[in-house]
Formats: sequence, C-alpha cells, structure tokens
Amino acid sequence: MLAKANSPRLTTFMDIPAAWLTMVQSIRNLGRPGICSMAISAVDAALWDLKARLLDLPLVSLLGAVGESVPVYGSGGFTTYSHRQLQDQLGGWAEQGIGMVKMKIGTHPEDDLERVKAAREAIGPDTKLFVNANGAYSRKQALGFAEAFKEFGVSWFEEPVSSDDLEGLRLIRDRGPAGMDITAGEYGYDAWYFRRMLEARAVDVLQADASRCGGITGFINVGALCWARSMPLSGHCAPSLHAHVACSVIPVRHLEYFHDHARIEHMLFEGTLTPVNGALHPDLARPGMGLEFKRADAEPYLVKSW
Repeated sequence: MLAKANSPRLTTFMDIPAAWLTMVQSIRNLGRPGICSMAISAVDAALWDLKARLLDLPLVSLLGAVGESVPVYGSGGFTTYSHRQLQDQLGGWAEQGIGMVKMKIGTHPEDDLERVKAAREAIGPDTKLFVNANGAYSRKQALGFAEAFKEFGVSWFEEPVSSDDLEGLRLIRDRGPAGMDITAGEYGYDAWYFRRMLEARAVDVLQADASRCGGITGFINVGALCWARSMPLSGHCAPSLHAHVACSVIPVRHLEYFHDHARIEHMLFEGTLTPVNGALHPDLARPGMGLEFKRADAEPYLVKSW
C-alpha cells in the first residue's frame, strides 16, 4: 500500500480514506467497538503522519487548516487527590493562562460539592470550571448536582449519567441549568454511535477521541456529522494526537489537555506541544505531527516477549 520514499508520486500514492475503509471492512466479524477500532485508529494516524512527512508538510497543512491554534482545557483533578492537590493542579493551570479546567467527581458523591467549591476558590471567578462524573450518577442524582454546581459556576457537566443512557443525558440537558453544557461521546468507536447520540439530542457538545474513533480519518468524519447538525466538537485526551486535526475541523471548540497523557507525551516524544496562552499551536516547522520518539528514554519501559 505504501510507496517508497523516493517515489515521484508522493501526492497520490496513499489513499488513506480508502485504506481506512478497507481496515474497517476487514474487522466485520470481529466487531467494531473496542480494541479493533483502537488498532485501526493507530494505523490511520500513523499513515497520515507518514504521508505528511513524505511530503515535508506539517499535518495541519496537509489536512487544510481552519485555524492557527486550538484552545485547551487543563484536565485532571482526580478524586484521589486531596483538596490541596486539587487546588494546586487546577490553580496552576489557571496561573499559566489556561482559561478552562476540569476535575473528576462521582467516586464519593458526598464529597463532590466541597471539592467543587475548593476548585472554584483555587481558580478564581474568571476561569471556566468543568466537571466529569464518568457516568457515576443516577438521573435524579445528576439533576440535583447540576443545580448545586450552578452556585460554583460549573459550565460543563461531562457524563452526568452513563453515556449509554441517551434518554438520561437528554433529560439532564433539557432540565439542567442554563449555561451548563452536557457532554459525552469519548467512548464512540464508529459513526453510528455518534449519529445515535446526535439524533437523541443527548448532548450540547459532542466529544470524540481519535485514538478510538478511527484515527485522523474517523475524527474528521465525526466533525462532518457535527457540522451538519451545528454541534460543537471537543477532542478527548491525547493532545499531541489531536492538535493538528483539531485545527483542521471546523466544529472543534477545544481539546482536553489531560494531565497523564501530557506528562507521558513529554516523557517519550520530542516536539510535544505545550499550551501558550491557553492554546496549542501546531509547529509548522516540523513535518507530520512534529513528534520524534525518544527511544533511549523509552528503553527502560520495554517489555520483551521472550
């Protein structure tokens, strides 16, 4: 499928959407959701990165830029954190100029209001505060918390109930406070998942993860669904994977700058992007996604099968 690097037909040798479709068709008997789609996502992302490198272009230029940068929100605030850890992390992002931060809730519901209050105290009144329940609440419980969170200016309530409970998401979206976006979608593996969520009018902002939904090609496809329904799209986790494509898809509102993923990306790759004034700016001087694997740094984590 791939041409040699010295081929004169670099602009036509790699029909990545066709390759993507072939991969999808090949797993029909195995099932689309899960590990198969994650493998397709990895291969698709690698193909796009390779094609851009062979053409000596940054990936965003190959895809077609619609913006020079993409806003991010700092994401972490794990339920295992103490109040001090929570405040230090979220407050630190706010001090760095990141205008949106997200914290986890739902593991210990009895503590959630105090934790959200502590987060607001740390970030001040001007930074947007997002919460993610990871589907931990019941419908009525989520409605109650949505009203309570309003006092602390929460403007994003992610997976208040299971993302499979489309009726529940729609209920909370319709009855929740004005100015609070109900969001979900990170577990989508195929276009039908996202289409069902959109048709159910379950969310105010759809999420998608290029490491699950079919890579760069799949993320672009989700963007087309959102564009057709005037629905904002947000990239889930893996900021280095999403930075270029997010600047190429019109409905994208922002990306999740997830603490653990950003930490590992900086550990293992050169060229990893750091937010500047609350946004990621693809490096136009580097081809592809602009990343180079730090093989020596990764060597201690090598798992041998023999």
